[in-house]
Amino acid sequence: MKKKIGISYTKTLFQNYWNWFTPGDLSAGPGEKDDIELIELSFEKNNTEDIYTCDGFVLTGGVDVHPSLYNGKADYENSPDTFQVPRDTFEEKIYRYSQKNKLPLIGICRGMQLVNVLQGGRLIQDLDNGNERHKKEETDKEHIIIISSGSLLHKIAGSSSGHVNSAHHQAIDPNAIGDNLLVNAYDDDDEKIIEGLEFADKTDKGFMLCVQWHPERIKDKEANPFSENLKQKFLAAVRNTKNGKTLGN
Repeated sequence: MKKKIGISYTKTLFQNYWNWFTPGDLSAGPGEKDDIELIELSFEKNNTEDIYTCDGFVLTGGVDVHPSLYNGKADYENSPDTFQVPRDTFEEKIYRYSQKNKLPLIGICRGMQLVNVLQGGRLIQDLDNGNERHKKEETDKEHIIIISSGSLLHKIAGSSSGHVNSAHHQAIDPNAIGDNLLVNAYDDDDEKIIEGLEFADKTDKGFMLCVQWHPERIKDKEANPFSENLKQKFLAAVRNTKNGKTLGN
């Protein structure tokens, strides 16, 4: 029986997330009994029933989370022309279901920000017009991150620093981290810019890593531990999930 990874649909470069998982990643290797299938979880299709078939999830990047979810300002610099409230609602179902069933989850860019919000945290709504280091222009920006010693991310990447890409204008509010979340990485030039989150107390929790960068399209991703190692650890966690999941969110 195949394991299934649900990837939340985004109108922004969705295929990159899909292609991040190669045929080799999804096929059972030596000592593995399960192939893995990718499932598109789309707020546009509202295919909620497919959420309940999945064994792991990727929350993708995209348009800003609606500020009403964290009591943010309705009008702010560089806000989108339109939000996607149905997406926020749909992806909250994904997250709640993953947590109820202790299922592996990766949150990428907006995905990390949504997790922080759903855990009761807040966002910096805009890094201002001087955000030359992180905001995407023609291509992603690149910079160095510092990894917190002893964190899950540190164990997975096997490094205390590394190069990642950036394409964002919002960030996690360092004064409003969500409940039971631990900062595991930050920008080497400004430690107030949070680059990664994980659970602080992992007792009775499934695998979860959230990153501000884009591992699915990072340069030389197959050789970059902040992409490849993260992906392989996530795949191993998905293969180790057990049957008997509880439906509903």
